[in-house]
Amino acid sequence: MNQASIGQFVTISRGKDEGLHGVIISIIDQRFVLVADGDKRKMKHPKKKNLSHLILSDVISPEIKSSISEAGFVTDAKLRYVLQKYTARISES
Repeated sequence: MNQASIGQFVTISRGKDEGLHGVIISIIDQRFVLVADGDKRKMKHPKKKNLSHLILSDVISPEIKSSISEAGFVTDAKLRYVLQKYTARISES
């Protein structure tokens, strides 16, 4: 999947956060997105990341996508919850 989408899970491939997982909460332009995880990077202070520094997953969280499109934000607890489910699922496979 080459196109970034709100609610999409990512793995950070460069920088001090390398190897950590996050969720795209906003798309700035074709090159940059905002990523949050609800723990280290809260919804109010997301990390601006270059798409070339991310590994995009094929999985998009409908909970996150609908929450951001309807309310304009998502709670940090919901971010942590969906990331926990996602990391549990990828560690099983």
